[in-house]
Amino acid sequence: MAKAFQFLADRIKTPIGDLDLVADEDGQLRAVEWTDHADRMHHSLRLQYGKDGYMLKNARNPAGLSAALRAYFDGELPAIDRLKVATGGTEFQKSVWKTLRTIGCGETITYALLAQRVGRPTAVRAVGHANGDNPISVVVPCHRVIGTNGSLTGYGGGIERKRWLLAHEQGGRR
Repeated sequence: MAKAFQFLADRIKTPIGDLDLVADEDGQLRAVEWTDHADRMHHSLRLQYGKDGYMLKNARNPAGLSAALRAYFDGELPAIDRLKVATGGTEFQKSVWKTLRTIGCGETITYALLAQRVGRPTAVRAVGHANGDNPISVVVPCHRVIGTNGSLTGYGGGIERKRWLLAHEQGGRR
C-alpha cells in the first residue's frame, strides 16, 4: 500500500465564514474551502490522492499561509497572489486553474473569455465544470468568473460570498 500524503490543516475566521486550508510540508496549498462545505473539500482530496491517500494534521499557520489569507481578508489583497499552490486534477483542469490566477484582483471575466484564454474557445461548459471543481477557493480565484450577461453565477461557497469577495476586491463596494 502506498504511503499517505501528510498534509497540514488550519482554520481561519473571515468576515464571511470560517475557512479551512490544507497545505503540504513544502508550503504549497492543496485545498482551501469554507467550513460549511468541508464535505466537498474531502471529496476533492479523495479524488486527487485516493480514499486513504492523505492524512490531515492540525497546524497553526503552516508556512505562513493562514496569515496571508487573513491579510487578504483584512484588505491586503495582493497577499494571496504570492501563495504557492499544488493540485491534482487533469491537465485541462490544471490549465483552467492556472489561468484563473491570471485574472487581476478586482477584475471579472466571463466563462467564454476564460475558455478563450485557456485556448479552448468552444469548451465553455467544460471550463465551467473545471472552474467549479477548483480545490483552492479564493486563492485560485474562481469567484472572478461571471456569466456572459454579467450575472453572478455558480460559486461553490454561495452567491453571497462571491458577491462579498468581488466587492472586497473592487474596493469595498458591497
